[in-house]
Amino acid sequence: MATGSRTLWKGAITFGLVHIPVGLHTAATEEGVDFDWLDKRSMDPVGYKRVNKRTGREITKENIVKGVEYEDDKYVIISPEEIEAVFPKTTQTISIERFIEANELPFVFLERPYYVAPINKSDKVYTLLREALISTGKIGLAKVVIATKQHLAALVPSGPALVLSLLRWGDEVKTLDSLDLPAEGRKSVSAAELKMATQLVEEMSGKWNPADFKDEFRIQVMKLVEKKAKAGEGKTVLEPEEEAPQSADVIDLTALLQRSLKGGGKPSDKSATKAPAKQASKASAKSHRHRPSLPRESPILNAKPLDLQFPPQEPTCPTTNPNPAARTANASASPKSTRFATGRRSST
Repeated sequence: MATGSRTLWKGAITFGLVHIPVGLHTAATEEGVDFDWLDKRSMDPVGYKRVNKRTGREITKENIVKGVEYEDDKYVIISPEEIEAVFPKTTQTISIERFIEANELPFVFLERPYYVAPINKSDKVYTLLREALISTGKIGLAKVVIATKQHLAALVPSGPALVLSLLRWGDEVKTLDSLDLPAEGRKSVSAAELKMATQLVEEMSGKWNPADFKDEFRIQVMKLVEKKAKAGEGKTVLEPEEEAPQSADVIDLTALLQRSLKGGGKPSDKSATKAPAKQASKASAKSHRHRPSLPRESPILNAKPLDLQFPPQEPTCPTTNPNPAARTANASASPKSTRFATGRRSST
């Protein structure tokens, strides 16, 4: 069973005038076998290309547009600006629209669950909502925007937690009209048959324990993988290396981030004339090359701006030198280091 979680989304549950700050956490993971495609002749990974289905020729990303088919082989082109204009607005709220009986919601509507946990000292009002739902036997139907997609969701009490289960919209669930089903009721079965079926159900009944049920296919495949690996049947696959993009200018990212965090805009002419010496510039560039990259975040992950903390840096401008002439000499003697630090040449 999957364990451990991090906050994917921060917002609030709202209904009436009640506002409960909460965070969303994943409640499920996919644990299937990940089969990669390989060229059996060379064991090279097999990838995908963007191909024109009519001509079979590969095309570039710049020549791809998004369209919606409204008739066979007839499309309407939708521009990125038009798509962006109709994106649902992110309100960072789980807005409860209605409360319904818990047994009214068919399982066929359930799609993906998230754990909901209180944040910002909202434990008491969180507990109040949870206990109110338990005592009334109700669940909340809500709307929530995650990333750029609006979802219908059910807010359900589950033990000490509230679970937000994303739902399928009504027009996404097919009706039973096309199925040939027997009529509801007991008219088509005898009392003896029903008694035996009921007895069998009782004999096979037990408590729900997810540890009793496992993906046997995945377990057997992974055992086979481990056995072959130990027997030396593993193959080494070399991923093709991509060439690093060449750039004419080297930017000190740390300095730019520090100025951004302090509310600074474009570098001023004054800061350009007080650039560090060549040795300090090389040290800064070296530390930049070895600085670990920050994880890429999705809009779903955080509703609030990231609070990035950087270790204190040495000042980029040698303002501690009391001799103005020495500062001017340093700046004029190192025009290249000025460009490294500020992204442009000094005007002096």
